[in-house]
Amino acid sequence: MSLKTGPLLARRTLLGAIASSPLWLGNAWAASQAMKISHQFPGGSVMEGDFRDRLCRMFAASVEKRTRGSLKFSIYPNAALMAPNAQFGALKKGSLELALVPLSYAAAESPEANIGLMPGLVTSYSQGYGWKNAEVGQELTRILADQGLVVISWIWQAGGVAARGTPILAPEDTRGLKVRGGSREMDLILQEAGATIVNVPSNDIHAAMKSGALDAAFTSSTSLISFRLQDVSRSLTTARSGGYWFMLEPLLMSKTVFDRLHKDQQSAIMAVGAELEQFALRMAQADDAAVANVYSRTGARVVDMDAEALKKWQEMARTTAWAAFGARNENCAKLLALAEKSIAAL
Repeated sequence: MSLKTGPLLARRTLLGAIASSPLWLGNAWAASQAMKISHQFPGGSVMEGDFRDRLCRMFAASVEKRTRGSLKFSIYPNAALMAPNAQFGALKKGSLELALVPLSYAAAESPEANIGLMPGLVTSYSQGYGWKNAEVGQELTRILADQGLVVISWIWQAGGVAARGTPILAPEDTRGLKVRGGSREMDLILQEAGATIVNVPSNDIHAAMKSGALDAAFTSSTSLISFRLQDVSRSLTTARSGGYWFMLEPLLMSKTVFDRLHKDQQSAIMAVGAELEQFALRMAQADDAAVANVYSRTGARVVDMDAEALKKWQEMARTTAWAAFGARNENCAKLLALAEKSIAAL
């Protein structure tokens, strides 16, 4: 070996070791392209607009700052990157890095996901956010991880009902109507009540109601505002005094992508995601209160959920939605049992 060859070989060996280290791999991958964050909601800015879009932008800015620019992000609102239901498959494959999406949209691929919109199972924000550290949340996190998904931010939203006709308060009010429930389990209740089910993502509700293809739609308070459903509705049932329709709409990350990153980058992502949960809670509650004013200004009739109607939905849910979900598979049965356990602990 010549004097020149020895140092050259040693240098190549050192560079090879650095290039194969987790830190180098994570930074090199991230530096090659901005991570994509997809969602179906209207775009805005960090300061204004749909809070779910704002949360994505706040997340991107905070993580980029904490990682000193080693991680960068591009936001794709309005389903500009892909259809809402396609996001889960893309996350699992690693072709999409992050998405903020209703968990129940994954039900076709993951029956367990419908626990995220199980009517009557979650009836308050405190109960929903309590899942994160409870057994039910830990088990759901494990199941999603096994399916290639990492929960970055737990986001819960209460929901109401926009209708082209009279207000929807009790289950029997949906009889004979074309209704969008938002999840398989919600649809089971509506079918039992005599409604015809119309399945559309939240960003397509406005067009469906305007055309008459849809008579009423259950969706979050934020979507009731952001998608301007007041323009095509004559009545609204709000969630400001409580409700049976609470949706888990997390910020998710591809586990394939997450596992590529250095531990410091992973820690920054998880820390920022957790910090933004309080922002999501405040904004969701603010929208629950604001939605009534938005609809009242257009002349819509606004009503609030009452205890008697809530009890009717829960009783019907136990014998339809809950029973069907628990029978899907072993994971579903376990999740339902743990969720009911959390109710008993309240």
